[in-house]
Amino acid sequence: MKKSFMLLLSFIVSLSLFAQEVSTTIEGKVIDGATGEAVIGASIVLKGTTVGTISDFDGEFKLKTSRNGKQTVIISFVGLTTIEKEVTLNGTAVNFGEITLASDAIGLAEVEVIASVAIDRKTPVAVSTINPERLETKLGTKEFPEILKSTPGIYATKQGGGFGDARVNIRGFNSTNVAVMINGVPVNDMENGTVYWSNWAGLSDVARTIQVQRGLGASKVAVPSVGGTINVITKTTDAEKGGSLYYGIGNDGRQKMSVNLSTGKMDNGFAVTFAGSRTTGNGYVDATAFEGYSYFMNISKEINKNHMLSFTAFGAPQVHGQRSGRDEGVVDYQKYGRRYNPDWGYLDGQVYNMNTNFYHKPQISLNHYWKINEKSNVSTSIYYSLGTGGGTGLLGDDKSNNTDYRRNDGLIDFEAIRDDNIAAAARGESASTILRSSNNNHTWVGGISTYDNKLTDYLTVMAGIDIRYYYGEHYRQVEDLLGGTYFTSDDNINDLGRKTVVGDKVGYNNDGEVWWTGAFGQLEYSKDKLSAFVSGAISNTSYTRYDYFQYTPENQESKTLDFLGFSGKGGVNYNLTDNHNVFFNTGYISRAPFFGTAFPGHQNIPNEDAENEKILSFELGYGYRSAKLKANVNIYHTKWQDQSFRVQAGQEGSANILGLNSTHQGIEVDANYKVNHKLTFTAMLSIGDWQYDNDIRDIPVFDDNNNIEEYINVYLKDIKVGNSAQTTAALGANYELIKGLRIGADFNFFGDNYADFDPTDRTDSEDRAQSWRLEDYSVVDMNINYKFKLGKLDTSIFGNIDNIFDTTYITDATDGTDHTALSARQVYYGWGRSWSMGMKLKF
Repeated sequence: MKKSFMLLLSFIVSLSLFAQEVSTTIEGKVIDGATGEAVIGASIVLKGTTVGTISDFDGEFKLKTSRNGKQTVIISFVGLTTIEKEVTLNGTAVNFGEITLASDAIGLAEVEVIASVAIDRKTPVAVSTINPERLETKLGTKEFPEILKSTPGIYATKQGGGFGDARVNIRGFNSTNVAVMINGVPVNDMENGTVYWSNWAGLSDVARTIQVQRGLGASKVAVPSVGGTINVITKTTDAEKGGSLYYGIGNDGRQKMSVNLSTGKMDNGFAVTFAGSRTTGNGYVDATAFEGYSYFMNISKEINKNHMLSFTAFGAPQVHGQRSGRDEGVVDYQKYGRRYNPDWGYLDGQVYNMNTNFYHKPQISLNHYWKINEKSNVSTSIYYSLGTGGGTGLLGDDKSNNTDYRRNDGLIDFEAIRDDNIAAAARGESASTILRSSNNNHTWVGGISTYDNKLTDYLTVMAGIDIRYYYGEHYRQVEDLLGGTYFTSDDNINDLGRKTVVGDKVGYNNDGEVWWTGAFGQLEYSKDKLSAFVSGAISNTSYTRYDYFQYTPENQESKTLDFLGFSGKGGVNYNLTDNHNVFFNTGYISRAPFFGTAFPGHQNIPNEDAENEKILSFELGYGYRSAKLKANVNIYHTKWQDQSFRVQAGQEGSANILGLNSTHQGIEVDANYKVNHKLTFTAMLSIGDWQYDNDIRDIPVFDDNNNIEEYINVYLKDIKVGNSAQTTAALGANYELIKGLRIGADFNFFGDNYADFDPTDRTDSEDRAQSWRLEDYSVVDMNINYKFKLGKLDTSIFGNIDNIFDTTYITDATDGTDHTALSARQVYYGWGRSWSMGMKLKF
């Protein structure tokens, strides 16, 4: 009994001592100094311990600790400066209030003004933001646009699978209707609106943030944001001195090395950051070896408290093998596997790909930020881009489609092609098949200047100008005579029967000149729970075409065509409570037709019937924010009217299609749930209904001389828009196993994807069948990231496995005659399992 009593007494004493242990709560709210927004997921840690937490969706945090005495609390977030706060813990609750973290980059806030970055619970648009940490941990072997594939409304693929050959659609619209901007500067091609991602293959190395604004977006300048806007903010200049080194490897011989150096802000007001990388590999797809470089430099100078200059130069020269689809499509892959590339063979024992892409498009900009007074600012960006390069292919007798020049393994027999040319040379004749390049060089100069004035505490007005000049050179050039001595060309009427050799222009030789002058204005209101905006833009686009092969010297310059375009947008956001908000936006765009519509048939004859395309859109959204859950729901409806485009019709003709309408509507849901500071779930569901609204009758078909040969009807009513999955879903998880070690997984589903098609193939009134519906598919990607100290260096190790279950699936196809898999053309299978790993040292 005495022994039991002593045990009980000891237990009571222990409880008493435990109860006397002091416990302190530390709380506060983390704010982004540049935007004034709450920082979600900021790290709050007691220095020298593993005791920590993260801020919630309101930026707030509570950290409980039993430690006493003087302690140091470290508050940090990727992209923002780290703050250390000294505190004495004695059991009394500590409230830091609002903790403001400044940007770790000089001039970032000013760039974001030019770029029209949307603000959560304020800007009334559907928006998703990819932060630097996600870019670093999730990209792996993905192409740059593929990092967006878990975003609602997005469909991104590698297309042929070559380095930089990716594409991205938003809400069923391809890149011609998706505005892509880098630091607020538009990069869609000024002739055809396309974005060639291979020109920006190194963008992932210098991107700081990607913001996708779905729908009309918040951009003030007139851009083709019908489906949405992809706003890429690059690095500026790091506020602190330092740098990093990275080395990584991956499947199929992939290697990547990169370096980043920064002076930080020096005493003389200058700050310089440089980044460079080299990426090489053999490619997952056969004969798609690549070599790419990227370079980035930013020099910033704070002249005084009212003026700052920022100079940025960025480029990514690259060369890579490509894969184009053949008419055999699925049959080819069933024979030879999904890595099969029909475009290559061997020549003298070396890999020889008839399709190789090479390009370099440096972009240089000079930004000036002027703080006129406490209420007024002017932000100006002047930019210059010089693009050079193109892609190769066969010219003459395309023997790649002739079975007599195909080996049993499906490769092109280039040796046989060369033998034919050698025999022709011996007879004094022209080579029949040669390798040519199609070159697309351009010079692009522009400037954007924005003035903003805070009229009252709640009302801000913005106005600006947008001026662009573009001159594009388009020609083919002889690259390899493949054993021949010359190649006869009759394409130049000023030099018929010309015997061309390597380096000579052949096939076509024409230039396009584009002038763009625009002005824009916006009025913003923000008070308490309500924020709203209304904006308008007007622009004039001038097209002139020059053709040096099809016309004699006195007729080589075309008439100049002018198209006046305009847009109007407006929206309102209302924060019902601290948790709930709703928004609505609407807009109308009248957009100038593209260059190819203005001058159809690759001739200088202007298309006097070309009309502006019209887009009418509206969207309703709801958002929910709490300590653990962030969720959004959007409903959209977009009407695309009077679509105009020129397409090939038959072997010799082309058709000018006017007045085609389509409707893109759907619902999007996305959510992020933080179970605790270790575990986070993400989810997304996007259901679209995109289809054509009408048939078009009496479409003229023109011959090579632009004479009408016949009239056709096109039957498209109720046909689904192709080339993009209309239903997508995603589920992701991220878990911290131990301090610094995180593992993540992402499941993505893609369904209701209809093959792309040529509208002029739909001439049978009895054929109302949908284009071939590709099989639904899903893939799972995994990533792991470990951060630790290596001596005094912050070190990170990254690992990624994409398509971990090695799923076989088709991402892209063009519809065939009977709308089935066997008749489909240009069929592309997605990559199988791929992997990468790397290590980064920061100093």
